[in-house]
Amino acid sequence: MTSNEPTVVIVPGLRDHVAHHWQTLLEARLRAANRPVVSVPPMGRDDLDCAARVDAIEACVACVEGPVIVVAHSAGVIMVAHWARRYRRPIAGALLAAPPDFEQPMPDGYPTVEALDASGWLPVPREPLPFPSIVAASRNDPLGCYERIVELASVWHSELVDVGNVGHLNPASGFGEWPAADTFIEMLARRA
Repeated sequence: MTSNEPTVVIVPGLRDHVAHHWQTLLEARLRAANRPVVSVPPMGRDDLDCAARVDAIEACVACVEGPVIVVAHSAGVIMVAHWARRYRRPIAGALLAAPPDFEQPMPDGYPTVEALDASGWLPVPREPLPFPSIVAASRNDPLGCYERIVELASVWHSELVDVGNVGHLNPASGFGEWPAADTFIEMLARRA
């Protein structure tokens, strides 16, 4: 795919593509407007192999010619942090929404710290990201204490945006459309 306009690369979390998730709706809107967008393919809820997910990001980005803006949610954010260690070319920016704190126990129904560690997710990378980034952090995210996410944004050298009490910014928290994502993507595109 070639374009002067940045291609949005959507990186979903462990729950993959959910019909009414803001990322899925964003992708549909971008496609309807003939804007360049690609999405990392789903890997399945039970496949926790972090290296395979990082490889999937790499394969997706490798298909894009021109500038890229990564849009990641939840575990997708942690995938991007791992991927950035292998990053091979300039990225215009990344919107990193509602990163989880994988180093602390999560609610029932989510992987344990031990399972995440065994699958290569831990430790969560704490090096500065080699591209501009915005971390959109929720104050009441059940998957990540706000103060811990602020720490991650700081060590990644990301701009922190407090998006308020939005839970995990997913359908379970009452979010389908999230218009702020478009605003953040445009901010990153202008800076590029």
